[in-house]
Amino acid sequence: MTTVLIADDQPMQRFGFRMLLESQNDMTVVGEAGNGTAAVRSAAELNPDVVLMDIRMPGLDGIEATRRIVASGSRTRVLIVTTFDLDEYAYKGLRAGASGFLIKDALPEELLSGIRAVAAGDAVVAPSLTRRLLDTYVQHLPETGPGTSASSVVDARLARLTEREREILTVIGQGWTNTEIASRLHLAESTVKTHVSRILAKTGARDRVQAVILAYDTQLVKAS
Repeated sequence: MTTVLIADDQPMQRFGFRMLLESQNDMTVVGEAGNGTAAVRSAAELNPDVVLMDIRMPGLDGIEATRRIVASGSRTRVLIVTTFDLDEYAYKGLRAGASGFLIKDALPEELLSGIRAVAAGDAVVAPSLTRRLLDTYVQHLPETGPGTSASSVVDARLARLTEREREILTVIGQGWTNTEIASRLHLAESTVKTHVSRILAKTGARDRVQAVILAYDTQLVKAS
């Protein structure tokens, strides 16, 4: 059973989400929050599998709420739900540690499959959409040069990767799917999945979305 916390400042939106989720045999809504502060508190108390997080909420917004939930070390994962697919705030939410984002007018089955994917440890943002999002908002990436503390941390994470793993991280950042990586690099898809898992473990990335962001941060991939 996947447990979900709904964080949205619109009561009718929360009601609609609850009705949809509770119609599923494998999901249950354990709580609701009308703002970011309540979302952080409820996530700590209820320890849900997934927080369905709105971005624009009064007081503490969804971005900062996401950052605090992720920073707490909780197993809870955050799925951002936003109004626009290229919303600047959605980008910042991914940077804060969310496992992906969906659009509020997504089809019900898309929302449900997205929640299931996040609960299973996957990211729900398609690689092509991730690339488009990062290309659009790459100017928000922090500027770090050689010798800076941030650069040193990032370089240390890359240093743990083998040459093949670095190559695969680069093409992940370019939006390649596992199938495309396997075909173009002449690898078995199972081998690609193993490499991706090792990349996530070595770099500390929570999922594929965070790996893409790392590829941009380290300039393995540059916005076109």
